[in-house]
This record gives sequence, structure tokens and C-alpha cells, in this order.
Amino acid sequence: MSYIFPLSLAQQQLWVLNRLLAGRPVYNVSIVLRLEGALDSAALQRALGEIVRRHEALRTSFETEHGSPVQVIAPQLEFAIEMEELGTLPASERVAEARRRAHEAALRPFDLERAPLLRAHLLRLGELEHWLLLTLHHIITDGWSSGVLQHELSLLYEAFRDRRPSPLPELPVQYADYALWQRDWLQGKDYERQLGFWKEALAGLPVLELPADRPRPPAASYRGGRVRFALAENLTLKLKELGRRERATLFMTLFAALQVLLYRYSGQEDIAVGVPIAGRARAELEGMIGYFVNMLVLRGDLSGEPSFIDCLARVREGALAAYAHQDVPFAKLVEELALRRDPSRNPLFQVSFGLENVPARALRLPGLIASVVDGVGNGTAKFDLDFSLTECQGTLDVVIEYATDLFDAGTIERMAEHWKALLEAIVANPKQRIADLPLLPEAERAQLLVQWNATAVEYPDHRCIHELFEEHAQRAPQATAVVFEGQELTYAEVDMRANRLAQQLRTLGVGPEVLVAIAMERSTEMIVALLGILKAGGAFVPLDPSYPAGRLAFMLEETQAPVLLTQQQLRAQLPAYAGHTLYLDRDWKSIARQPGDNPGCVAKARNLAYVIYTSGSTGQPKGVTVEHRSVVNYLSWLGRAFPLTAGDRVLQKTPISFDASVEEIFFPLVSGAALVIARPAAHRSVAELVGVLKGQRITVLQVVPSLLRSILEHADFRGCDALRLILCGAEMLSQDLVRRLREQSRAELVNLYGPTETTVSSTFWRCQSDANPTSVSAPIGRPIANTHVIILDRSGQLLPRGVPGELCIGGAGVARGYLHRPELTAQYFVPDPLSSNPQARLYKTGDLARHRPDGTLEFLGRRDQQVKIRGYRIEPGEVEAVLKQHVAVQDAVVLAREDRLGEKRLVAYTVGARARSSPSGELRAFLLSRLPDYMVPAAFVSLDALPLTAHGKVDRVSLAAIAPEFEKASQERVAPCNAVEVQLMRIWEQVLDVSPIGMQDNFFALGGDSLGAVRVIDRIEQLLGRQLPPDLLWYQEGTIESLARALLDESGTPVWSGPVPIKTSGKRRPLFCPHIVGGHLFFYDNLATSPCMGFRHAVSTAARLPIQASRPWLHTAFAT
Repeated sequence: MSYIFPLSLAQQQLWVLNRLLAGRPVYNVSIVLRLEGALDSAALQRALGEIVRRHEALRTSFETEHGSPVQVIAPQLEFAIEMEELGTLPASERVAEARRRAHEAALRPFDLERAPLLRAHLLRLGELEHWLLLTLHHIITDGWSSGVLQHELSLLYEAFRDRRPSPLPELPVQYADYALWQRDWLQGKDYERQLGFWKEALAGLPVLELPADRPRPPAASYRGGRVRFALAENLTLKLKELGRRERATLFMTLFAALQVLLYRYSGQEDIAVGVPIAGRARAELEGMIGYFVNMLVLRGDLSGEPSFIDCLARVREGALAAYAHQDVPFAKLVEELALRRDPSRNPLFQVSFGLENVPARALRLPGLIASVVDGVGNGTAKFDLDFSLTECQGTLDVVIEYATDLFDAGTIERMAEHWKALLEAIVANPKQRIADLPLLPEAERAQLLVQWNATAVEYPDHRCIHELFEEHAQRAPQATAVVFEGQELTYAEVDMRANRLAQQLRTLGVGPEVLVAIAMERSTEMIVALLGILKAGGAFVPLDPSYPAGRLAFMLEETQAPVLLTQQQLRAQLPAYAGHTLYLDRDWKSIARQPGDNPGCVAKARNLAYVIYTSGSTGQPKGVTVEHRSVVNYLSWLGRAFPLTAGDRVLQKTPISFDASVEEIFFPLVSGAALVIARPAAHRSVAELVGVLKGQRITVLQVVPSLLRSILEHADFRGCDALRLILCGAEMLSQDLVRRLREQSRAELVNLYGPTETTVSSTFWRCQSDANPTSVSAPIGRPIANTHVIILDRSGQLLPRGVPGELCIGGAGVARGYLHRPELTAQYFVPDPLSSNPQARLYKTGDLARHRPDGTLEFLGRRDQQVKIRGYRIEPGEVEAVLKQHVAVQDAVVLAREDRLGEKRLVAYTVGARARSSPSGELRAFLLSRLPDYMVPAAFVSLDALPLTAHGKVDRVSLAAIAPEFEKASQERVAPCNAVEVQLMRIWEQVLDVSPIGMQDNFFALGGDSLGAVRVIDRIEQLLGRQLPPDLLWYQEGTIESLARALLDESGTPVWSGPVPIKTSGKRRPLFCPHIVGGHLFFYDNLATSPCMGFRHAVSTAARLPIQASRPWLHTAFAT
């Protein structure tokens, strides 16, 4: 007769997880022992059998009773070792085969309903060598138990080999007694006291967001890998000594060091790590096999720029407090905190840390040399990262188990090296600020600073921009230089007109460092004006006539430009101006009287070439001052990387107030190609731009990604077959857009990155190949010529590969600074540590980026666009990239908005004819299948087009003004609309003991937990008579509405099978009963004197109905 007991809380949690994992071996525990010598296999068999007899946990299975799990203990159990012969194999193959079989044994899942949850295989490799494979399910064992098992196996094997009885006394208690005691303790005051501590300690706990190699999947697969290494004996001794000085254990010292590592990787100051604790506070539990281990959540506070000594003191205080409240089961803590379930990660912590510093009770078998075979795992990971340390002969052996969904092996290997470097730095100077502790080995530091920044090449750093143009004007004077609305000018004509204007400007006092404002529409005059200013020695300040008059007035006032070049038709749009105004159209006759010869170059390479204004956080724009040498370096690099010929035609369509126009205008003019100017305002019309591309046979196009997407969607784009090079920049370039271009054009696509402050672009990536296709965006590549890029944390420390930080740029392209803003210049233009020139500056972009393993750079967005929703850090760009993959969405922008309660919510603004007809639920479901639920927007707004700034970028300010309609508040309960929803609502009410429940209420928000979710699925399975995915509730948004949708057929409608005869005889007219799912149809049998017909719903089934054998017609009706 078997005995039935409740589960412990830890077992119950594991039972639920096992159901959800559907047979995956995540919680298989494998012990592989190599036995060398003459083995008595009979004694070994008897010893293992005796251990199974002694420990009820090894005779326990887990079944359900009334929807709840129970542990069933068999009074006795036959246990046999499976023997396998490998001695017939060639000697050179035996170990490899043994490892393969050990791996297979570790992967084989257990059926928890069948005891024992212990398997033993004995592999015979030879007369004097055997491998013993022991595999247990974690629900009946833990790390401590493995030591107990090996200790008892040693004693029993020796006794039975010598024909002696068991030397072990009977156990005073069994695991089931512990489970009962725990349940009783949970009803007491001490439990309430300890629970109160944890509720306070973990209030507002943020999610740890470690940088990963791949986006986190919607649900964890639990696939894992392992990296092993050792900490040297000398380092271990120093760590122990440091701990002794600070009254801390080795565990506390190592744990504090791990928190520092996580802080440096994530940038977060509030970090929680899970720590296993034996859970055997009573002496009588120490000799038992069972699942006693409990997880404590230790929360680290790394704020306030502490030293390591300060950090260690905080860890010591927190650990001691946690130990004093260690009895609350982790599963109960999760339940009591009512956390929102996230199938993509572990609740409360994502990283665990354990140190085994108790001497293990090693396996000692007489006549045998027994050793543990390392490296045999089940290929799984329970957490994102698990650091497991074991003291062994003075050294510390470390195993990092990691989730392969997120990390590559190389990333974890580098992390191990960083931790070792950090530990060495800690013992060398424990009083140093943790933000300043060295993290990188010298080899990696050299790679990041030197090898990946080896970009030095010669370029004409003594020349000015206009001099490069003049060379082509002299070399090919009759070649076409500028094309505009049917008019073509040769290089000689453009050069002569610019010379005359330059001579005129010199008469007005224009020379080096003199700023000349230019407010003109696109035209040949605009090109002549820009060249004329440069030839005169001045620097141009472009003003966009469409800007508000107040903004233009501010720019004119700040620059104190003595001359303004414009056109007569723009006069009314410009503010009052006290300087000299030249109208190039009206005044050209007088300008044309000036000599047409080159006026001679008076500017030097380090003089200003232009001042372009960018938006400022203060509300006033700031002028970026750029020198000739910086532009010449950029143009020289472009010419080497993407050489142009006289046959190339480059489109100019960007307003000159945007620095991309510098590339559009001067790249062709210093290369001998033709510059084709688009009509004014053409950049606002996709149809007109496509028409120019096609009609003018444009070969080179510079464009922002949002505009490129619109161009690709235009029906006439396929006619733009002359296009051979597309330079894309200013926004994140999605992989989806790269794929779309490849499908429609043979043009080479180059992703450029660079702020105005570093002269147009600083890095580039040719998009033919991508080293990381799982990334949502194309990389920004490597630095251009004479440019270096480093990634720094908030403390200015160099970051490792893969870790996001601020992208900082140095080299020839760095601007002089901000006009008349010395404080702002000092804030963003800091001394360059990579330059021997004390005047050299490094520009802090404010952009987030990281190095990929191969050295290419990945752009991650602006620091100020990163948002935090429900404790999760989110890059809206990632959500946008996935949303754009939906067939109905042509373009999308995701912003963070506050709802009526002041809580931040994500809002998606979508564009696309089909997107307007696609319900938000469809888009939400699409995202849920690809992203964790916290990254799915709360509202979707469909637009005809995204608003754009004058520079062609998405106007996020205008978007933010479009108010979304957030989801209905939970108090607005949605009633069921079909029979399936009615039945599901009743099941939920029974399981949750909550009523009423709306169709859009979230199961977990109503107080449901993982066990309750399993009960819901179990009851639905009983109703259906078939199995469902155990994690169905997790994937279907956690609402009745979505769950019902999943249970219906693909068309979204219930499947009816016509009338079901309930009563076939009667005196009156037949009665038809359209029936809801609840109850059973045959209950109508005695309610009418008429023939009675019901309708069977898709979820009705004969398998679960108590149909009497005396009514065969009813059985037949329900079975059809």
C-alpha cells in the first residue's frame, strides 16, 4: 500500500515547472563516477538498493489528486542497475563512447508519475575500469543529497563487499515529514515575520538587464552551456585574507566581486542575485536525501560610488539578514509577491551564485580508485547565468552555466577573464572605487584601443575643400558639374561664378573665421554661394528658410554673421537683419562684374569651413564649428572607399542646414562627378524623388532609412536601375530594410554613422554581409580613416566587447566645438586619451553602442530614448524593428507615453494601408510571438504617414502629440461573447476563487500562479479529452479572450457538428436547445415532454461524460 503526502513548496514549484517544460531534462541531476580496479558489481547493486530502501524520496512518485499534486511513496521498490558492455570496442573509442552514453543518460527525461526517479547505469570499459552513471530528478535531490548518496554508497559497498550488514542506522525522519512540518510552519507567526522581511527587502526590485548576444526570446528554452576555469591558489588565499580583515566569509567576498562584475556589465546599481542555501536547519535532516535547498535573493546596493570595501560591508550586512530569514520557501515568496509572470526569465533574479566550501564526503570504495567525471551535463541552464564555485585543494574551481538563447560561449569565456582581472584588482587595491577597478586584460585593452582603431592613412590635411574642387575644374573644365531643372553648368562655369562671388564677398570683409549666413532654396545659385563663401576664406552658416523666424533670428544673432546670402523670393520669410544682405538672383549682375579668376586661397586647413546648427536640450539650437581639414579627411576617405567617375550622377535633395548635404554636394564636386539638384521641397515628395532618380539616371543616393523605406515602396522604384550606391545614415538601419533593398535593387548599401560634431560620418558598414543576422539592426561597422572609436561607461572606463556604453569618437573629424558655448564644449569635447596631442579632443556622442566580437560596432540608440517599463529597460528601436516585419506595417515608431495614471506605457505608431485595417490585437499577438510581453506596446496608433522634420528624420515631438487610446481599465469588465469564453470563465472562477472575471483580465494579475495555471489547463484538457501545450496560458496573453481564441479552429469560429438527440420521443413539437459549454447535454433529458435536440460544441466530448450503457443512442450521438 502506498502512502500519500503533500509536496513541499519547493517540490510543488518544480512539479509545475516540469509540467511546463514538457519532458525537457532541465532538472535532471547527473553524477558520473569513474571506478578503476576490481569492482564487485553485486555489492554495488545491493548498496544502491539499500539506499533506495532507506530514503523514501527515492521511492516517491508524483501524481495529481483533485487537480493538485501529491507525492506517493511506495513501501518497497525493486531497483536494478542497467549493465552495458563497452569492452568489445577498440580501446581508443571506449572513453568517447562512455561519455556519449553518459550524455544520453543525462538527457533522458523522467516521468514523475513513475518511481524511482533515480536511474543507474554501469558501463564496463574493461576488466578494471567501469563508469557508474547516476541520474536523478531534482525534485527528489539537491547538491547536499549528492554528498549523502556518495557517502552512504561508500559505507554500504564496503560492508556488503565484506559480507557484513549495513552499518547505517535507520533515519529518524523522512522527507514527507519535512514537507508536513513545512506546511505547518507556514501557518505560524514566525513565517509571517520572515515573510514581512522579504516583502520589504525586495520591494521595487528591478530586472537585471545583462548585455546579450541575441534578443531574449518570448519564452526561455532552457538550453544551456558551461564554461569552466579555476582561480589560482595564490588569488584564493588573498581573497580569504581580505575577507578575514573585513570580518567577511570567502562567500561574501566572492559574492561582492560578482556584484561588481554585474554592475560593470549592466550599469545598474540595484542588483539581485539568487543564492542556494542548504535548507537543513535541523540536525535530523542532514543525513537525508531530498529536495531541501532553498533560494535566497540577495539584493546588492552599489550606489554612491562605493569602494570595494564599502561594497563588501553592504554585502555582509545583507547576507546576514537574509540568513536570519532563510526559511521562507522561494516558491512561496514568489507567490506572495504576486509577480507578473514572464516566461522569458526566472522570477526575482536571473543570475545565481553558489560556493561549496564544505569538504565533500568523497566516494571511497575499497579496492577502487573513484573519481568524478567532469564535463557531462544535460545541455540546459535554469537561469541566464549560474556561477558555481567549489574549493578544491586550495584553488577555486568555477563553472559558469549560461543560457545559450542569450549568450555565446566566447562571451562567457571573456566574462570569466574579466572576473579574474577584477578579482586581482580587488585584492591589490580593495579601497579603490568599484567603478574604477580594472576589468580588462591587457590583450583585450590593446585590441579595443589599438588594433580596432588602426585607421591612420595619409590625406591632404593642408588643403581646403574648395581647392579640391578647383583641381577638377582645371582638369576637366567642360565636364558637367551641376544639373538643375534642365540647366547644366560645367565645372569651369561653376568655378568662374564662385570666383566672382568670392571677390564680391572679400570686398565686404569676408575672410578666414568670418561667418557668412546662407538662406537659399536648392538651385545652382546655392552651390555657387557655398563655393564662393569658401573661396573668399569664410565659413558658411546654412539657415533653413522654413524655420520659424525666431529660430533664424537666434542663429543670426549668435553667429554675428556680417553677410547674408539669400534669394529675393525668400525675403518675407527671413527675420530683420542688420548686416549686409546679398540677393544672388537680384544682385547677380553687379556680382558678375567681379573678376572670374581664382581669388587665391587665404583660408588654411584649420580654419572654419561651416557652422551647422543642431537641436539642443535647452530648447535653443547649438552651432557646431567644423574645420576644412575635417571635411577634407571625410571626402578623401569617401573617394578611396567609394570612388566616383565623371559618369556618376549624385542627387542633392537634403536641406543644407543638415550636414548630410555636405556629403551630397561636395563628394561629387571634388571627384569630377555631376551633381543633380532636386527641385525645392522635392525631398517632401516620394513620388517626385523617385521620378528624379529614374529620369536623371541617378547613380549615387544619400538617404535616411525612413525615406529609403518609402522610396522602395513606390511602384516606380524598379525603374531606378542606374542606382549603384546608396549611402544611408542618420537613423538606425533595420535588417528588414536591408533585405527589402536587396530584393529590389542591385545597388550597394552602406550604413554610415556619425553626429554633426564629428563631420557627417565616423563609421561605415557595407551591407552585403552581416556577421550577426540575429541583430535587429545593421551594424555601423568600423571607424573611417584617421578616426578612432571607443565605448566608455558612465565613469569613463573602457568597456569590454559586447557591453553597451557611450560611443566616443576621436580623430581628424572631431569638430572644434560649439559656437560661443565654452561650457557645453568642455562637457562634450573632452581630452582624447588616444592622442599624443594635448589639444586633441574626444567627442562624447550620448549614443549607446557596443563592439561585436569581430570588432564591428552595433548602434543601440540614444541614451535618452532608452525607457524603463515595469522595471525593464527597453530600447524602442528593437520593438520597431520587429513590428516592421509584420506584412501590414510599412513603417513604425515606438515611443514611451504616460497613461492617465501616470504610468509609462509603450505606444506604437504604424504606417501602412493594411495596417489601418489590422486590429491592434493582431499586431500585439504578432509581437508577443517574437518579444517578451513587457516589450509589447500598450496602444497602437495607425497613421497615413509618419511626420518628418525638415531634415527628413522622424519627428518624434509631433508623434508624441498624437494621444493614443490605451486599453480599457481593468474595472471595465468585458463580458464573454461565446460559449467557450463562458466555460473558461467558470474554470477561472473556480481555480482563482474570484468573481466576476472579464475576458481581458490577466490570469496572473488576478492572483493566479503557476500551479493555478496548470490546474486551468488540466480542467480544459478534461473537458476536451485531449492534451494541450502545458504553457498555453503563458503564450496566450494570459486572458480568457486569447485562450478561447487558441481553442477555436483556425477560422476563429467554433466547430459545430449539428443537432444531438437528447430525447427522441414526445407528444409535442420538437424542442431545440442551443447549449452553452457548461454542464452536460443529457441533463435536459427529463425537462421536456417534447423530443429534445441539443447542439454539441467543439469542446464537448463523450470521453468525459457519464453516459449510461442503457442509452446507446445517446452514446452514439455524443461519440460522433
